[in-house]
Amino acid sequence: MKALITGASSGIGKCMAYELAKRNIDLILVARNKEKLENIKKELNVSVKIITLDLIKEKNVFKLYELTKDDKIDILINNAGFGLFGTFDKTDLNRELEMIDLNIKAYHILTKLFLKDFLKRKKSYILNVCSSAGFMAGPRLNTYYATKNYITKLTMAINEELRQKRSEVVICALCPGPVNTNFNKVAHGEFAIKEADPHKVAKYAIDKMFKRKMLIVPTLRMKLTLFLTRFIPYRLQLLITYHIQGKKLGK
Repeated sequence: MKALITGASSGIGKCMAYELAKRNIDLILVARNKEKLENIKKELNVSVKIITLDLIKEKNVFKLYELTKDDKIDILINNAGFGLFGTFDKTDLNRELEMIDLNIKAYHILTKLFLKDFLKRKKSYILNVCSSAGFMAGPRLNTYYATKNYITKLTMAINEELRQKRSEVVICALCPGPVNTNFNKVAHGEFAIKEADPHKVAKYAIDKMFKRKMLIVPTLRMKLTLFLTRFIPYRLQLLITYHIQGKKLGK
């Protein structure tokens, strides 16, 4: 088998590369930082192809597909993304538009293009790295939550379409809570609760992907949180989230 992972130079994407390599799955690793990808390649015992691209740029997303469409990929992992803390009136518009381009457009384009190819074959997998934020609204992390809502709901809808077709192609949404990655540094904030181990999250996600699980929520804490939100009024959810994000900003 062969897997393509975006955002593979750090965090969950990097951990997924190691986890898949343990299962003797060849890899195509995509990120902006070539040096980091080269270092990962040296440590893996499978075939690794490196592609250095900035997927914020739409033309590079299509370029990535053209570069890999003939590589007989079995697994697509859309992982590249970032967040931005702050109230909507204060956050930088250009940075938010870049987030939308990466967190939504890149996922959307790659999912559509590879799905069409996968439907011609059997037992292919798409794993979209979403977030528990995909089920909520997020004051002070508003655009990030909105992008994750888009991808989570899109993944769920496609999953049902495939189920109705009785297709062997699987699409899943990984929806973790806070994970110990580079997210905080990029987003200019800090999580107020304990972060999950990205290696454990990666292993759990891949295990569940192969078991055809639609929504993958790695920790008991987050499973319970998402369950309880069903019974909490939206206004109270917003208030709680607003104050949680405030703690991340040190306010």
